[in-house]
Amino acid sequence: MAEPRRPAEGCSCRNTDCLERPLRRLFEGLGSGVAACPWPFVLVPLLLSGGLGAGFLFLPQRQANDIEEQFTPTGGPAKAERAFVRWHFPTNDSERFSAPRLPTEGAYATLIAVAARGDSVLGPAAGRDALLLDAAVRARGYERLCARSGGACASPNPLLPLLAGGAAAALENLTFPVSHGIFLGAALGGVQTDAGGRVRAARALKLVYYLQEDGPAAAESRRWLDSFLREFPSQLAALDFASVQVTYFTSLSRQQEFEGNTKSVIPLFSVTYFLTITFSVVSCLKLSCIRNNVWLACCGVVSAGLAVLSSFGLMLFCGVPFVVTVANAPFLILGVGVDDMFIMIASWEQSLRKKEKSDVKSLLAETYAEAALSVTITTLTDVLAFFIGVWTAFPSVRSFCLYTGTAFVFCYVYTMTFFGAVIVLNHKREQGNRHWLTCMPVGVGKDQAEKSCLYNVCCIGSCSAQSSQVETKQPESEHPMSIFFKKYYGPFFTNKWIKLLVVLLYGTYLGGSIYGCTQIREGIDLRNLASDDSYVIPYYDDNDKYFSAYGPRVMVVITERVDYWNETVRLGIENCTQNLEGISYVDKNFTELWLRVYTKLAESGLINISNKTLFIKNLSTLFQIVPSFEWDINKTQDKIEASRFFIQTVNVTSAIDEKNLLNQLRETAEQCSIPLMVYHPAFIYYDQYLVIVQNTVQNVVVAAGAMLIVSLLLIPNPLCSLWVTFAIVSVIVGVAGFMTFWNVNLDSISMINLVICIGFSVDFSAHISYAFVTSGESSANKRAIEALYLLGYPVLQGALSTILGVVVLAAAKAYIFRTFFKIMFLVILFGALHGLVFIPVFLTFFGNFGRSPHNTQAKKLELRFRNDKDCP
Repeated sequence: MAEPRRPAEGCSCRNTDCLERPLRRLFEGLGSGVAACPWPFVLVPLLLSGGLGAGFLFLPQRQANDIEEQFTPTGGPAKAERAFVRWHFPTNDSERFSAPRLPTEGAYATLIAVAARGDSVLGPAAGRDALLLDAAVRARGYERLCARSGGACASPNPLLPLLAGGAAAALENLTFPVSHGIFLGAALGGVQTDAGGRVRAARALKLVYYLQEDGPAAAESRRWLDSFLREFPSQLAALDFASVQVTYFTSLSRQQEFEGNTKSVIPLFSVTYFLTITFSVVSCLKLSCIRNNVWLACCGVVSAGLAVLSSFGLMLFCGVPFVVTVANAPFLILGVGVDDMFIMIASWEQSLRKKEKSDVKSLLAETYAEAALSVTITTLTDVLAFFIGVWTAFPSVRSFCLYTGTAFVFCYVYTMTFFGAVIVLNHKREQGNRHWLTCMPVGVGKDQAEKSCLYNVCCIGSCSAQSSQVETKQPESEHPMSIFFKKYYGPFFTNKWIKLLVVLLYGTYLGGSIYGCTQIREGIDLRNLASDDSYVIPYYDDNDKYFSAYGPRVMVVITERVDYWNETVRLGIENCTQNLEGISYVDKNFTELWLRVYTKLAESGLINISNKTLFIKNLSTLFQIVPSFEWDINKTQDKIEASRFFIQTVNVTSAIDEKNLLNQLRETAEQCSIPLMVYHPAFIYYDQYLVIVQNTVQNVVVAAGAMLIVSLLLIPNPLCSLWVTFAIVSVIVGVAGFMTFWNVNLDSISMINLVICIGFSVDFSAHISYAFVTSGESSANKRAIEALYLLGYPVLQGALSTILGVVVLAAAKAYIFRTFFKIMFLVILFGALHGLVFIPVFLTFFGNFGRSPHNTQAKKLELRFRNDKDCP
């Protein structure tokens, strides 16, 4: 008859270890296998990494850094709107070019000339320099490739002929923002006018040189722009203008500068690996030439490097696009890989202390049984967080999550195999009494006994030669940091007045975080895709300073066939137009509506548009008066398939304005009785505002739910799982709130980090809370002190190792990498703050509530979790 099952082995609502126990047995078997035959577990990861690393040969083909493709939402409405415009209103930039009518930004080079010393750009000296600047661009062969309308190149600025005829005459007759029927809002900036609207002075002049991008001319236009970017800076320096300061930009600039970000961060990899190896070696250094973990520390870093090589190679083999955001991943993986290494070393050292187990198979089996579960929990939560992030609408986020999630899997596998085998080999070296550096036997003979103390320290490990004979038998002493947490830190934070202070501190933290969340800014600023020292930054600054008053000229499209000749329909279109003009971001004085002009012609008696036939027939009269209107009507023989008109936006100066503008325009268009669509090429980027918050909340909620399930399954105490969930929510709110104070927007880049935040929140909170609920101490304060004694230093060490992995990104010149550092720093800071301050204090308020009845396992926590007190 079978023996009755012991209560400690059963599952209950307070001790859910049904999954934990079989996993422990599985890891014990794996540890025994690695210890029995370590070399295959060393060689196979090396060979596998070498094979998968060949995937880097595909890196040039896999690079996908197209800004629109990677940083705008898949399936954004503006992309469908652009396709509609292209189909119904085809362009011909060699014969009938019109910049507002382009479905894209176009191919162009633009320059902003700002008058020096506060003068007016319309002054004689500045005007001459502007004309010289125009001549320099034209001398580069611009007129051969320029976009044309009416047989001539599209004018880069309508004021150039006036400047050529004399600045005094130009100033005398110029009005703003419209002069002689020409809109100057995008051509002249920093304008001062008198009461009658006449221009008294202006600070900046914008020159835009559009090139042909239709048909075979597109490739040649691109080569012209490439040549312009290479040679124009030196040409500009040679001109040495005294009256104007010139900044420049092209349609290729944003993309080229963005692609250059990856190259700028490559030198930081070597710095990161140096810092991480140094930190690992110093953390595991011992004053012994035999029992020294230097090689373990180095191999732990190598293991993380192999994980990067294998995962990236595999993803490149599989054809996953490599986006610049993926370049952040190695920094993160390195920190996490070293963190797992500390767990393994700590558990190994604890196993060595036990006298009853001396053979390496038993030692490594126990190490795996205790440490592997902790590594599994943290890895599983991190990997889940990343793979949940794959569901986002942003391709750049999907690529990052795929690469990084796969790298975490390889990091886990190599820690369990490669690094475990290295532990075994290092133990055999110690058992053979071999030197940590040379692996030569360290023997003690008569001749060595007579050597100097300095010789013995360098070659034996101690001043006395005899002491090395018993070195491997000496018991390990407690780490000073563990003693600090037990004798000073723990008692300090369990003082009732300090607890009150901590509660007040948490209230302040939570209040500040919630306030920050209400102030969060959405969307990625396109200037942030370039490095800080890029030539595009001064251009963006000048453009924002002098040309932000007038925003995009928005295209409004009537998307279906309507009876334009029906007066009721025309009235409906007019009402819709007035509703759009009533939006605060629209200036009704600059609307360009062909139907209004056509209707006025009919009202004047020049034409008759009372029926379909006459309406279609008399359109030719309209086109004679305003030729550009012909491009706004998609007309077959007797039908108008679609038509469009234009409204002028104003004061769109921030991401909030862009979001509000897009939402208000689309909402107004949807409410119209006429089928309307609003479009501008910039709306491709504005679309991110529609999904960024929704995607972020979706990923965070799903990931947090998944973390709770994992915690309930793998952590054998439900109360602990609830504290883990609390920490996840609290840390996410803190990071989201405080990133606002650090000038970080909620965009596709920061969304990546908020997903990461979930996994790391589990990492810091699970161990402390589980140590508390399974402690064998009698009072809540003592249990909190024991939890901090066992895990305080490991949590601190894990936080430091992860920060070291990303700290060099703070020195990066690119916003993408600095943002990654900022949010990771907040994640680690707040995660450690919860693990070391908030959760231990809050747990003491609950006393015995949720305490596990099976406290016989409490003393084993020192092995399971991140206890590195044997790693000085």
